[in-house]
Amino acid sequence: MGKEIFYESHLSSNVMIPMRDGTRLATDIYRPAKDGNTIQGYLPTILGRTSYDKTWAELWVEPVANFFTPRGYVVAIQDLRGRYNSEGTGQYYHSANPKEGTDGFDTIEWIASQSWSNGKVGMVGSSHSGIVQTIASLYRPPHLSALWVDVAPTNIFMHEAREGGAMGLDMLYALFLHSYDSQEVRNDPDARRQILEGWENIEHYLNNMPFEPGKTPIKHVPNLEKILFHYYRDGEYNDFWAQDACNQERFFYKSADIPAVFSSGWYDAFSIAASNQYASMSMKNNSPQRLLIGPWNHGGLRGGQSYTGDVDFGSSASYGNEKYNQLRLSWFDHWLRGISNGIENCPPVRIFVMGGGTGLPNHEGRLDHGGKWRNENEWPLARTNYRRMYLNKDGFLNWSIPNDIKASKSFKYDPENPVPTISSNALGMFKLAKGSKDDNEKKERIFHRLNTLFIAGASHQKEEPRHFGSKPPYPLIENRSDVLTFRSRPLESNTEITGEIEVVLWISSTSSDTDFTAKLIDLYPPSESYINGYAMNLTDSIIRTRFRNGFSKSEMMTTGGVYEVHIKLPPTSNVFRKGNCIRLDISSSSFPKYDVNPNTGEPLGLHTQTVMAENTIHLNQTYHSFISLPIIPNQK
Repeated sequence: MGKEIFYESHLSSNVMIPMRDGTRLATDIYRPAKDGNTIQGYLPTILGRTSYDKTWAELWVEPVANFFTPRGYVVAIQDLRGRYNSEGTGQYYHSANPKEGTDGFDTIEWIASQSWSNGKVGMVGSSHSGIVQTIASLYRPPHLSALWVDVAPTNIFMHEAREGGAMGLDMLYALFLHSYDSQEVRNDPDARRQILEGWENIEHYLNNMPFEPGKTPIKHVPNLEKILFHYYRDGEYNDFWAQDACNQERFFYKSADIPAVFSSGWYDAFSIAASNQYASMSMKNNSPQRLLIGPWNHGGLRGGQSYTGDVDFGSSASYGNEKYNQLRLSWFDHWLRGISNGIENCPPVRIFVMGGGTGLPNHEGRLDHGGKWRNENEWPLARTNYRRMYLNKDGFLNWSIPNDIKASKSFKYDPENPVPTISSNALGMFKLAKGSKDDNEKKERIFHRLNTLFIAGASHQKEEPRHFGSKPPYPLIENRSDVLTFRSRPLESNTEITGEIEVVLWISSTSSDTDFTAKLIDLYPPSESYINGYAMNLTDSIIRTRFRNGFSKSEMMTTGGVYEVHIKLPPTSNVFRKGNCIRLDISSSSFPKYDVNPNTGEPLGLHTQTVMAENTIHLNQTYHSFISLPIIPNQK
C-alpha cells in the first residue's frame, strides 16, 4: 500500500456564487496545493452549506476543510442566503427558507462546472446543514453524488417545532442564537446588546408566556420573529408547514437516488427523522443507504464523550471528529473518487444497543449503563416482536388486559406548576451566562457561555436545583402528585427493546384541551449506590389532545367524554437487565422542553388565563391503555 500523500491548502475566501435570481452566496473554497500552487487535475468536492458561519474553526475549518483538503478534496463551505457574508438580507427564515432547494442546486452545479472539478460533489453537515442536504437532494442536481446527513429533522413541524402539537421551546433558544448574529442587526450594537440581555434572561420569557409580537428582543429581526410565531401559534398543519423547506418527508419520492448515510443518537431530537429517512430511502433507492445511531445527543457523535448526561455507555460509545472523519473519508473516497475500499459491502445499519454495564457509579460518578455496537440488515428490525403492556390501576404494567370494569386513575394538572424536564431526547434549552456585551463577540465565544436548563441525555428522574423549574424539596418525579407511574415487575431475564414505541391512552379531562406526556424509563432497583434506585429515561413525547385525530384541525373535548390518544415515542435501543423494571411515566407537562398547555382551549399562543385540569387515564376492560414495545427476541 502506497504512502498517503498530504497536500497543502489554498483558500479562496468569499467566492460569490450566483444563484438563479441574481443573489450571490459567499463560499470559501479550499483547494489542495503543493509548493504553494494548486494541484492540477479534476478533483471531487466536499460541500457544506451553513447558517453558522463558514469560517467557524471548530465546526467547519478544522473538522472539514483541514481534514479533507490535505487528502485531495476540494472543500467548499458556504454561508446560506441572508447569513454572514452572503447576499439576501431579510431572506433568512431559520430552517424554513423557501429558496433552499434551488440555492443548493445552483451551488452544486456551479461547483461541477469549474475547471478543477471531476463532476462529483458530496455534501456534509449536521443539524441545519443536514436539512439543506436533504432539500438539495429533492431537486436532483445532476452532479450531487453522495450525502452524509447528520442529526437533521426531515419535518420541522413534527420533529422540531410542534412535536405532538406542542411547541418545542428549544426553538426560542435557537432564534435568540440566530438573531444575535443576523445580518439585520450587525450594524446595530444596541439591538445586539438587547438580544444578548434577553438571552441571558431567557427564563423571564419562559415564565411569562404567551409570547407577544414586539415583546421579545427577536423583534429586531422581523423575519425571525415571524418564524417564532409560526412555531408558537401554527399548531394546525397548514401551507407554511407543507412547503419542502419545512417538510421534506412528503417529497421523499423526488429524492436523488444517490448513496447516503443518516446518523443520529438515541438522545437526539431527530433520531426518528434519521431512522425514517433511512427506511424510506433504502426502500426507494437502488444506491446504498446507511444508518448509524449511537447513544448520543445532538452533538454527541462529534463530541467524543462516552456519556450522555449523567449516564456512561462505555468507551466504545465514544466517536469524536477523528473517528467520524475516517468514516466519512471512506464513504466519500468510494463514491466520489472510485476507490475500492469495500464500504459498499458494509452492513447497512449500525446501532448502539444500550445496557449491560455494572449499574454502579463509575469514577466520574455517572451510572455505568454500558452497551455495545451491533450491525443489522434493515430498519425497523425484521425480527421485532411488538408486545403490549397494559397500564393497571395498581401502578403495574402487565402483559394482559385488566379485568377491572371501571378502573381509572386521575391527577390534577396545574399549568402554574408544570413537571420540569429533568432530561430528555432533545436539542436542549440553553441560556446565556452573563458576560461581555461586546457587540462584536464571536459565536465561538458565545457558545462557551451557554448553560443548559435541562439535560439533553439521560439522568435519574429527580428534581434538582440544576434542572429548570425544580422546586424544594426536590422530589423524585414519581412522587409528584401530577405524575402517574406504571412499572413492570422485576424482569426475569434481560429484555431488549429496539425501535419506535407507541403509548395508547384512553383519557378524560375536565378541560376541553390539555396535554398528555409519556416517558419510558429503565428502572434500576434500590442499591447501596442508589438508595432509591435509578430511574434512567430512554425516550419521551407528548400529545396535545385537540390534535388527537390529526393535525389538520383542532377538535375540543367535552367534560366526561372518553377519548383515545396516541403518543409516538422516538426510537431507542436498550437492554433492560434482569431485575430491572420497565417504567412508564404519564403526566401532562414537560417544561421547558414543551410549552405549557393552559387548559383553556383558547387559540394557541393567545391564551388569557390558565386553569387547573383533572386528567384521567382509563385502565379497564373496555378502555385499556397500553404501551406497545418493540421487543427483540433471543436476548440472553
